[in-house]
Amino acid sequence: QVQLVESGGGLVQPGGSLRLSCAASGITSWLYFMSWHRQGPEKQREFVAGITPVGTANTGDSVKGRFTISRDNAKNTVYLQMNSLKPEDTAVYYCNLQHPSGTSYWGQGTQVTVSS
Repeated sequence: QVQLVESGGGLVQPGGSLRLSCAASGITSWLYFMSWHRQGPEKQREFVAGITPVGTANTGDSVKGRFTISRDNAKNTVYLQMNSLKPEDTAVYYCNLQHPSGTSYWGQGTQVTVSS
């Protein structure tokens, strides 16, 4: 059974940085697309960044130039480095794994709050 566990969220001041991690278990291959999404208060869930099995990454327009996604296939872990954080980045951040079979898995989410 595939499980995703996010960590690294917390409270940070505007302009600060955080690094989120998402560890995947129960998978037998690294051939899957992984991504981060977020859902702010009273907002719809939105795509933040995604990365292919071989490391090709793309980021959403709202975080481009500030957030970087990366992955360590040996550890089955994907990271989201968030710099120059803004109050509007406050959200629950979710990790997603898109299995080659077409099944999509979600983590439980980790809260990121940007406030002074």
